[in-house]
Formats: sequence, structure tokens, C-alpha cells
Amino acid sequence: MSDALRIPIPALGFSLGVFTALSFLLCVALGLVVPSAELHKPWLQFLPGFEWLTWRGLLIGLVWTQVYSWYTAVAFGGLFNIFASRAAARR
Repeated sequence: MSDALRIPIPALGFSLGVFTALSFLLCVALGLVVPSAELHKPWLQFLPGFEWLTWRGLLIGLVWTQVYSWYTAVAFGGLFNIFASRAAARR
């Protein structure tokens, strides 16, 4: 197992968390610049409790981006590490 490639889950979680938070903030900023694009509609579907253009909605959006990011990091990173260690054990 020592020669198996492993993904450090905390590093992946923090990386995804920062990436999704910045993407969310950029999307909100773009929605302010181009309001006719209605970029907020997908957020209403995927972020429970999200409200467009409120401080509460912004905070809720940032919290949900972290929840989804860490879920992805734990699920993907964990599965990758399991399958990588199994593949290395077969060698």
C-alpha cells in the first residue's frame, strides 16, 4: 500500500471549498452585472434556504458550497484511495 497513489482528503476538501466559494461569489457578482441572465435560478434549486441578493442568502450559499465540496472530497477521495490501494496490492 505504500506505493499506492493517495489523495489527501483534507487538502482536496479545502481546495474544492475555496474553488466553489470563489465560483459562487463570481457568479453572484456576474448576476449583479447582468441581471437579465437570471444566474440566481440554479442556486435556488441547489442551495436550500438561498435568497438572491441578501446577506443571509450569500452566507447560506457559502455554507452550502462548503458542504458540497467536502462531501465530494470525502466521497471521491475516499473511493479513489480505496481503489488505488487495491490496484497497488494486485501488483
